[in-house]
Amino acid sequence: MRILLLTTGLKLGGAERQVADLASQFTALGHNVAVVSLTLAQEIELPPGVTLFRVDLRKAPLQFLFTLRAVRKWVEDWCPDIVHAHMFHANIFARLMRAQRSTGNRIPVVCTAHSLREGGWLRMLAYRLTDRWCALTTHVSAEGRQYMLDVHATTADRIRVMPNGIDTDRFRPDPNARIQTRRALGLGPDSRILLNVGRLVPEKAQQHLIEAFAVLRRDPQVAANTHLLIAGDGPLREALSSHAAALGLSHVVRLLGPCSNVPELMNASDVFVLSSVLEGLPLVVAEALACETAVVATDVSGIRSLLAASGTIVAPANIGELATAMRMALRERQDVASGRAHVVATYGLPHVAMQWIQFYQDLSGAGGRSPGDVSCQGAGHA
Repeated sequence: MRILLLTTGLKLGGAERQVADLASQFTALGHNVAVVSLTLAQEIELPPGVTLFRVDLRKAPLQFLFTLRAVRKWVEDWCPDIVHAHMFHANIFARLMRAQRSTGNRIPVVCTAHSLREGGWLRMLAYRLTDRWCALTTHVSAEGRQYMLDVHATTADRIRVMPNGIDTDRFRPDPNARIQTRRALGLGPDSRILLNVGRLVPEKAQQHLIEAFAVLRRDPQVAANTHLLIAGDGPLREALSSHAAALGLSHVVRLLGPCSNVPELMNASDVFVLSSVLEGLPLVVAEALACETAVVATDVSGIRSLLAASGTIVAPANIGELATAMRMALRERQDVASGRAHVVATYGLPHVAMQWIQFYQDLSGAGGRSPGDVSCQGAGHA
């Protein structure tokens, strides 16, 4: 098949990472893949063989129309069997684009929402008004799907749940990585490490995590040699660092900044902690489970399905409950092997990619076409 992935951008983020992972998986399966990004910035690398087209989308009406026309022309020249858009702006853009083949038939559009709430009533109205211009809407969690139904962004027969996938070969238990990463961090084998990975923004609620860690350290049985690592960047980095210092935790709380060694950090850690108050489907939890790292997570969208086999769930924004759960996770071993098995079976990237291919084939009628076949003029340009 010829698969076009349309994304709002390619900066660091869970949805953007999923676009790159799907592109890699589809390419490995022998399909032709193109990625269109509506912004120029790129922090995530795409696999070799993927065609990339970037534009600088602006909100000014005239510039928006020029960009829409340019992208539609490029898409029709490349001639995909399916257009799969990710995130709000790309979803609406793909629907308005209404690209078609040389035969005059519309190229089917699939739209995936990655956040529990993709915005306020204006965005939901935009979804509702353009719903007829896409073949299918998906959400990464059951809670997110229900929210879109509750606000009438679509109808029950036109939206389904489709989880994101993770590379369980990259995220796997690695005792050697545990030793080496701890050594690089200056932490020994007896250190107890709590880890959080995510953007430093209000919805991730790392301030709550730091406060819960302060409560945890009042317990003398777990206070000694216990450290909190926070990997990620964002506008709250300085505020979080100052908050840790104000609580007297600067020597045991580290803000690591952006990290490319997340699997190694997962393996080096004893417990992964998600402190968020709002999520779509926090795949970072699945990544921790795949590394057989114990998990404590707030009860946000997608968590109950992720932690079906292992882990501890606490109420969001409850500092005391979060501290208690972290203490118990450090003391008692979770069934981490079952957690990994559940993730591999449900969220493994090969499994998720094959489900997408089946959806694409059903929607486009390209099931009988070989990967290199094309069906419209201009497709050979890419």
